[in-house]
Amino acid sequence: MKVFSVLYDRVLRLAAHPHAERYLVGLSFAESSFFPIPPDVMLAPMTLAKPERGWRFALLTTIASVVGGLAGYAIGWWALDAIEPLLESLGYWDSYIRSTEWFMTWGFLAVLAAGFTPIPYKVFTIAAGALHMFLPAFVVASFIGRGGRFFLVAGLVLWGGEPMQRRLRQHADTLGWLVIVCGLIVVVLLRLR
Repeated sequence: MKVFSVLYDRVLRLAAHPHAERYLVGLSFAESSFFPIPPDVMLAPMTLAKPERGWRFALLTTIASVVGGLAGYAIGWWALDAIEPLLESLGYWDSYIRSTEWFMTWGFLAVLAAGFTPIPYKVFTIAAGALHMFLPAFVVASFIGRGGRFFLVAGLVLWGGEPMQRRLRQHADTLGWLVIVCGLIVVVLLRLR
């Protein structure tokens, strides 16, 4: 079923849109505090579509993501009780509890790791606010983690160039279904724990 190749083509068209940078900034901000789709899905095709602007896209993504992380921090600081039912209904509550445990042990490194890896960064931003993490440390860890991730994505795309775009397009459906299967396995394993 060719769902992901169609989506891939659509995102590439969107990446060439005159307002693509605005969409990327909005997605980056939203993903860091409440939205489930990571900005990498726009950053990579935008960098492929306009390689001369790849580093700019990575910087915009980083800045918007950290600002969104600050919004998540504020949510945790002032509104955790209000959003607790939402975190539970969306299946993020267990991740939130786990992230608070990590904060007790790791603090700065927990935010840095969450910023760089596919771990839901938004959960860590909310936990950092709820636990009143030292704000400058939160911002520095977020910039390093998010910036490292987004500049790595842009760098890999710039390095791979047009041949990478063709290979990604050729295998978009296989990769998309593989990511979904891996995600489902992780969800099942986490629920069994």
